[in-house]
Amino acid sequence: VQLQASGGGLVQAGDSLRLSCTTSRRTSSNNAMGWFRQAPGKEREFVAAIDWNGGRTFYADSVKGRFTISRVNARNTVTLQMNSLKPEDTADYYCAVGRSAVVGSGPYDYAYWGQGTQVTVSS
Repeated sequence: VQLQASGGGLVQAGDSLRLSCTTSRRTSSNNAMGWFRQAPGKEREFVAAIDWNGGRTFYADSVKGRFTISRVNARNTVTLQMNSLKPEDTADYYCAVGRSAVVGSGPYDYAYWGQGTQVTVSS
């Protein structure tokens, strides 16, 4: 399974960005999907996840209320809408396909990873 993430860029604090991730085949429609991020010098951290049919979502406390994850299985796509961005949101963002249909917040819950898209938020 290949994943292609896009939508990153340079924005100012308070702005919005919409990240998209498209998978190479429909296998991902039976699996949870997630977004993680990694800032320079820091470990990869969980951002958001969505179960196989979009019925359940899960967010890191740091993004709750600002970010929204969604998916369209017919298009093999998962999206992360990021609003009210802060400088501390600056990182490379990675999408991933879960090992099962349920959401998970650990990197070990995910089997396939995209290449990352860079998000930079200036103050």
